[in-house]
Amino acid sequence: MITVSSNARDYISRLLAEEHTTPGTFVRVGIKAGGCSGLEYQLDFDSVPKPGDQVFEDKGIKVVVDMKSLLYLYGTELDYSGGLDGKGLFFNNPNATRTCGCGESFAV
Repeated sequence: MITVSSNARDYISRLLAEEHTTPGTFVRVGIKAGGCSGLEYQLDFDSVPKPGDQVFEDKGIKVVVDMKSLLYLYGTELDYSGGLDGKGLFFNNPNATRTCGCGESFAV
């Protein structure tokens, strides 16, 4: 399961409204090889599910993840920070054993 914090929900809802997305648009999260620590997070808006996608909904936000990525992201919370140390969405991933300084990549 992937969850969404209240701050992330508010931010994502605002982005969806500003981008004038089509009904049924969801947040697609995933991972790919790369970054300082070996795996990089991916985050995008999408409206077309793919075969094998897993769908989660939390606080009114639909989050879709492919099965391969779910192995690395299960239990992750999508959060938002507007603070001085970095503004934007980030992942609280309990599976990560190491992260890079910028928080955009991780290792398990």
